[in-house]
Amino acid sequence: MSAPPIAVGVVLAAGIGSRVGADGNKAYLQLAGRSMVAWSVAAVAASPRVARTILVFRRGERDQVVRLMADELPSTTVEFVEGGDSRHGSEHNVLSYLAADIDAGAVDVVLIHDAARPLAGADLMDTAVTTARERGGAIPVLPSGDVLRLTENGLSAIDQSLVRVQTPQAFRAAPLWQAYQDAAAAGFEGTDTSSCVERFTDIEVHAIAGSAQNFKVTFAHDVQVAERLLGRLGRGQESEPLAAN
Repeated sequence: MSAPPIAVGVVLAAGIGSRVGADGNKAYLQLAGRSMVAWSVAAVAASPRVARTILVFRRGERDQVVRLMADELPSTTVEFVEGGDSRHGSEHNVLSYLAADIDAGAVDVVLIHDAARPLAGADLMDTAVTTARERGGAIPVLPSGDVLRLTENGLSAIDQSLVRVQTPQAFRAAPLWQAYQDAAAAGFEGTDTSSCVERFTDIEVHAIAGSAQNFKVTFAHDVQVAERLLGRLGRGQESEPLAAN
């Protein structure tokens, strides 16, 4: 009997940190005794529904990131894939790396998470994988809150059904890989994984509950907040709720 297909968790860490004030790749910023990327990799790897964990690194940084994972997550098995010139390019690279296993049916779900969201929990990874496996695709969302539009008559409220999208995003692997092949043929680059899926497949992308704590570390203030919360998590203390970015 053949083994059942597995889910693969991917962490994207091929970006730079100009807005956060980092000198180089912000993924390597130290937060509460561990790099931001290590926190994110650990959360993905901790999910019992994720069988393989892949870290997508920036070109030229392989040795650095391999050493970092060995030092900070020595008991975690991590695979490494070189990223592209854009987020979309990095996603295409990792799907190309997985293509043989996807085509063979050995991988049925791919989950993609941003290294810059170090406070996501393994429970969110589980929910995303389960929803994608059952329904096709899953993205965590939060209500957008009060959104205003400036018109010639002043400010007015706009559609209150708007949401903010987070990661991890998870999708059935075969149509996801086909979508990226079709995108390459069409010269299309999506802003995130779901935008490519929605453009080139008929997968239903289902919204799952995001978390205010799962904010993206973008600016210098975010670093301070994330470090404080991760320090509490590291000591086993419950973190207080806060507004998401």
